[in-house]
Amino acid sequence: MPLKKINTVLAAAFILFILWFGTEYIVSPETTAPGFGLPSWPAGDGGGFLIVKGTRDVVMALVLGVLLVTGHRRALGWALLVESLAAYGDMTNVLAHHGSMAAAFGIHCLTATLMVVNGLLLLRETRPARTVAKTPAPQLV
Repeated sequence: MPLKKINTVLAAAFILFILWFGTEYIVSPETTAPGFGLPSWPAGDGGGFLIVKGTRDVVMALVLGVLLVTGHRRALGWALLVESLAAYGDMTNVLAHHGSMAAAFGIHCLTATLMVVNGLLLLRETRPARTVAKTPAPQLV
């Protein structure tokens, strides 16, 4: 399978996954949040922050989707690399608050690392072709 097709399938899978997950946080945060990996439910009005997380995820997915659909594959690679920082941040947040190590590494770290791999593959696919400078042949006088 060509690299371009693999990259497209991986990017589309990330986009759909992030879009679905973000939408779940907006529509039903009380059923989605326990899988995030933090040890306790937010107190008071803290549940609103879950909708903020969902909105962030939906917007991130839409950015990736626009880049994929419009064919800006190099920018898509860079965006995947940058957006992976959000998933690494989620992992750090879960670990810093004594949450589930399985969720921190198995969900957030794995997702971020796969985004990095997909981003690097897209950058590799779209790197400019190198031109080889030709040395002029010696002139016979």
